[in-house]
Amino acid sequence: MLDDQIGIDPGAVEEALRTLAGFGGYGESGVWRVAYSPEWLAAQEQVETWCSEAGLEVRRDAVGNVWGRFEGSEPGGVVATGSHIDSQTPGGWFDGALGVVSAFLAVKALAERYGQPRRTLEVVSLCEEEASRFHSAQFWGSRAITGEVRERDLSDVRDADGVTIGEAMAAVGLDPTRYREARRDDVDVFVELHIEQGPRLEEAGYSVGIVDGITGIRHYVIELGGRSDHAGARPMIGRRDPMPGVAEIVLGAIGNALAMGAPAVTTVGRMAVEPNIPAAVPDRVIFTVDARHPDPAQQERLFASHESMFARVAAERGLDLATRVVLDLPPAPCDPGLVETFEAAAAEQGVPTMRMHSGAAHDTQRMSKIARTVMVFVRSKDGRSHTPDEFTSTRDAVDGIRVLAAGLRRLAY
Repeated sequence: MLDDQIGIDPGAVEEALRTLAGFGGYGESGVWRVAYSPEWLAAQEQVETWCSEAGLEVRRDAVGNVWGRFEGSEPGGVVATGSHIDSQTPGGWFDGALGVVSAFLAVKALAERYGQPRRTLEVVSLCEEEASRFHSAQFWGSRAITGEVRERDLSDVRDADGVTIGEAMAAVGLDPTRYREARRDDVDVFVELHIEQGPRLEEAGYSVGIVDGITGIRHYVIELGGRSDHAGARPMIGRRDPMPGVAEIVLGAIGNALAMGAPAVTTVGRMAVEPNIPAAVPDRVIFTVDARHPDPAQQERLFASHESMFARVAAERGLDLATRVVLDLPPAPCDPGLVETFEAAAAEQGVPTMRMHSGAAHDTQRMSKIARTVMVFVRSKDGRSHTPDEFTSTRDAVDGIRVLAAGLRRLAY
């Protein structure tokens, strides 16, 4: 029975986060650090330096993920931990970055206190998760590890300036034609510490949560077409105005999620109106619907209710309907044994936890295709994320890192 406490220096946590925030700092508390930018490159080089100074074997893979390896004494699958280094535009200090810092500090603490592990431990700083520069390349780093990157992505995926992701890789010294070399088949366990990005831990009074599953997500792009007419000369009766149909769909989709109850959620987050002038009935409206649920059966119920409602509204209002699904991620349950391991590790460290699901997508969702997975959440002040205002206290971060380290110790020592 392991009953000793693992110490994590709060000052080291603060200093590491402050250092990373300096690469792409935005205002007083924000970060603007997109994949394959100069700021991104400097941040990855810093992670390499940290890992090297801690005695880890450091390498950068074919897509720019940074790995720090602590070789185990016995053969077997790798126990890996980490998160992503890129940010929203702008984002905050903590999303992704805290998981990278936590992985490094947890493994460093274990190495200093317990020496060589039985199983190989690896720290990873994933190159991209947010899709903040390349909107169709979300999870680029973890997708490369799981073998889900396609050759045509190198030329088809472009940023707002028309730069392909392959060109961006080459600009930071990577050979994009070698992307297949990033694939791993030796990772047995992947653990990601992340800020919660929501309010549940704060509302329940916990600093740390153990995640038992990640929500499924479907992103729809909906186009409702009608006919543009003069706003004053065309009578109300006889119009083919898509905007009332949009309003009905928005309220209907949100109503479907409310009727199903938590944890079902639905969001309409982007809208484009054509011709988008005050004195004209719109010709068409294009908008997004983001629907999520962590339970596979309930997720399908939610999606079905949305899709039937889209069709009904369009038919009743005489509007043209086009629907595209641009993202379709199934729910990703975490490994039950790992969930129990990290709950036991938290109890050993005297850190109360709650079991919860993740309402946001994470690299762990991709890594679950090749490894057993679990996540450790730490409390987000006011449930904020994807903003310079996001904040996690050092005390909460230290609690999370202690739980991460204790769980890794149970797995690797």
